[in-house]
Amino acid sequence: MIGIKSPREIELMRKAGEITGETLKYLATKVKPGITTKELDKLAEDFVLKKGATPECKGFEGFPASICISVNDEVVHGIPGPRKLKEGDIVKLDLVANYKGYQGDSAITVPVGKIDDKKKYLIEHTEKALYKGLEAIHDGCHVGDIGYAIQKYAEEHNLGVVRELVGHGIGTQMHEDPDVPNYGARHTGPVLKEGMVIAVEPMLNLGTRRVYLLDDGWTIITADGKPSAHFEHTVLVTKDGYEILTRR
Repeated sequence: MIGIKSPREIELMRKAGEITGETLKYLATKVKPGITTKELDKLAEDFVLKKGATPECKGFEGFPASICISVNDEVVHGIPGPRKLKEGDIVKLDLVANYKGYQGDSAITVPVGKIDDKKKYLIEHTEKALYKGLEAIHDGCHVGDIGYAIQKYAEEHNLGVVRELVGHGIGTQMHEDPDVPNYGARHTGPVLKEGMVIAVEPMLNLGTRRVYLLDDGWTIITADGKPSAHFEHTVLVTKDGYEILTRR
């Protein structure tokens, strides 16, 4: 069942989203060659706590860190550790902040120093694909309309659309109904109504769409070793469109 949020719940989610967006904006300024992913994780946790929220990922189904940090061919759910970022890497930062029981979920892909043109292309068009998906949102739209818009844009730009991982509803739980795939057909899937909140998050690959899970039980990487990018916003469905709750 897809819940419709009350005005009070929406205000709390706006605050959670604001904290999430501010944290990612701050972390992006700290991404540089030589910093470890564990150092970025500590910066994220400290920032979120300072804002009066908590990092929801920490301990979620056993995840050991405050933020998912995935580098290059790692698609999502990378575990922070001693790895040092290098010039030319791209790094995905995926954060969920819990404010008074409500969640804000967002992700960005950030270049480490100077990156090559292929990685620039991947980042640019993954972010644009997110906004293509968001443009399909309004009261009465179908979830499939979002996935169709993302898939169409991605495939027009020769990017692989990961299918095993999807966006989702969000509220008091990180993952609520409905699933929001990054592929699909128009006028299919659940109907979205004003007051619903979802997280839309295209994960696009420079090569094949196929991915697999590493032995750590969390990190998902591309099957061909080519880079992947990830962007995500938590959005409120409105009568005429949508409101981004995790603006940066």
